[in-house]
Amino acid sequence: MKTLGYYNGTYDEIHKMTIPMNDRVCWFGDGVYDAGPCRNYNIFALDEHVDRFFNSAGLLRIQMPCTKEELKTLLKDLVREMDTGDLFVYYQVTRGTAVRTHEFPADAPANLWVMLKPLPSPELTEKIKLITVEDTRFFHCNIKTLNLIPSVMAAQKASEAGCKEAIFHRGDRVTECAHSNCHILKEGILYTAPADNLILPGIARAHLINNCKKLGIPVSETPYTLEELMHADEVLVTSSTKFCLSASEVDKKPVGGKAPELLKRIQDAVQAEFIEQTDPHLD
Repeated sequence: MKTLGYYNGTYDEIHKMTIPMNDRVCWFGDGVYDAGPCRNYNIFALDEHVDRFFNSAGLLRIQMPCTKEELKTLLKDLVREMDTGDLFVYYQVTRGTAVRTHEFPADAPANLWVMLKPLPSPELTEKIKLITVEDTRFFHCNIKTLNLIPSVMAAQKASEAGCKEAIFHRGDRVTECAHSNCHILKEGILYTAPADNLILPGIARAHLINNCKKLGIPVSETPYTLEELMHADEVLVTSSTKFCLSASEVDKKPVGGKAPELLKRIQDAVQAEFIEQTDPHLD
């Protein structure tokens, strides 16, 4: 074989392999991986890589479909299927196959992938050029990326606590929720986090802001704190599927309920806009 792809017991050339569309890696990047070199059909530092692989899976609470020894035996067997023994050996496990929802599937078994491709040993006498790049890997919340592991873990934690959402904060600043935007009403003003790189600028958020402005409700796109959230007149959560819900409790403490009339005006406007724009009689 020139390349090899493996998925839950089936393997072939990579370009011939297919996976279920509902594998959670497709929707959330919900999995972990490890990889390393192989020379003369001998996988280098296999024990260390497999230990790290299992540790990564454990930290994400992924139930491994095999033992460490079973995986090592499988990898050793698969490299023997290749035309060359100088290889890049990659393996990953995903949380399973289930209809898309952030919370973990109840009983979906994990999926094991392996990918092998030729890779000659590097020539260490080669001189390479480098650049420097500021590390912003965890500051791209404004991009609706498929890499949703933090949101998945937070949504699962909320579900296990009997809650609908999890509110993210950086230090004392409230940013957004696991898969929604978060806002507060205080003294007749809607406060919502600014559309910077720390939140995803939700479409429902934009419609909430527009509807508030139409209603003459002032909008302040400025950061607010956890303390301000806990003492707000109302706490709102918006998303394309939640529209505009209000909260009654945060961390088992009561919140909101102090501006029910203003809340209803906003919710009525949001719902009316949805009904109007989805009228079946519209062209």
